[in-house]
Amino acid sequence: MVTKAKEKTNVWQMAQGQLDQVAEIMNLDPNIHRILRKPARELTVNFPVIMDDGRVEVFTGHRVQHSTHRGPGKGGIRYHPDVDLDEVRALAMWMTWKTAVVGIPYGGAKGGVVVDPKKLSMRELERLTRRYATEINIIIGPEKDIPAPDVYTNPQVMSWIMDTISMDRGYTVSGVVTGKPLALGGSLGRNEATAQGCIYVIQEAVQKIGLDLEDSVSVVQGFGNAGYIAAYLLKEQGSKVIAVSDSKGGIINEKGLDAHAVSKYKAETGSVVGFPGSEPISNEALLELKCDILVPAALENVITRDNASKIKAKIIAEAANGPTTPEADAILTENNIMILPDILANAGGVTVSYFEWVQDLANFFWSLGQVNERLSCIMKESFHSVYEIHKKYNVNMRLAAYVLAVGRVAEALKLRGIYP
Repeated sequence: MVTKAKEKTNVWQMAQGQLDQVAEIMNLDPNIHRILRKPARELTVNFPVIMDDGRVEVFTGHRVQHSTHRGPGKGGIRYHPDVDLDEVRALAMWMTWKTAVVGIPYGGAKGGVVVDPKKLSMRELERLTRRYATEINIIIGPEKDIPAPDVYTNPQVMSWIMDTISMDRGYTVSGVVTGKPLALGGSLGRNEATAQGCIYVIQEAVQKIGLDLEDSVSVVQGFGNAGYIAAYLLKEQGSKVIAVSDSKGGIINEKGLDAHAVSKYKAETGSVVGFPGSEPISNEALLELKCDILVPAALENVITRDNASKIKAKIIAEAANGPTTPEADAILTENNIMILPDILANAGGVTVSYFEWVQDLANFFWSLGQVNERLSCIMKESFHSVYEIHKKYNVNMRLAAYVLAVGRVAEALKLRGIYP
């Protein structure tokens, strides 16, 4: 019996559809709309890598620059077997909107290599990274396009890319990537930036709906870097975090959980499941718990039309990318649940990447206090800009964020004009 494979959602068509919807709401100039529907530049490379046993494997990589109208391209590089050009196009477009919504002077870009990095040795991973960096060298640089870590890439991968580009140029080019180790020009606060930025946005949002953060109940799905830090920071702000989860399952304690203790337990056992004093709960049931603040910090498409009507949170703060489907958005909006969309709520990461780039260019580095002060200012101002559009157009916060972002890119494009 042959089973028909589940059709994969084309994320590029989805991204273009989002733009089309926003263009209609804001009556966007059709010429600008046409330009923004297509990436400005796409580079696909097929390159050989010598494996440890002497074989030569050929890998495929992409780098897409959707827009550089507001500044250099900005976006991560992912290593994953499912990477394809349409995915990279969509991610590049979303980066354009994310950088615009927080008002930093970047465009949007994204890169990826079709590979399962778990099957490579460290030496093979380094050779692959250096060859891929050499292939895309012609379109990246501090003034052109600045990559960063993404799925299955990390500060070590960024170090190899920086070194490769520096060897080619003949001098150290620290600003060619962000997400680097501190020893190579990284920024303080980068590791916590996504969660910290999310908390700053939550602090403003609770005031709009008359919720006291110090008397609130929170739930966090996903206990990786962003989820753990978000849970810790929420508790620090006085919110009672009653449930958290990872890929193996969730835990709940109505009296509250200590994020530090849970993190230590996970490091020792490999999961939050079984944490002393907690009860087990599934990832699905966790989303439907009665709470004030729900932070999806794990996978895409976890809130769908099937479970959106069961969500009881007052605020959903998307620390993950794409946790809510468009169908679910409509249901949540109808139920008066405030959505803090990913392109706003988790933009703290790219904002502190911008700070890293600025520090590298100046060769002058900031204290953690200075980083967080500037991050707080940008995230809170961005929230209020989105909230004003939410009220003006009577649309949900996600559409409001897109209207703000697309409007800023369109303004830059119009002012620059079309060359020649």
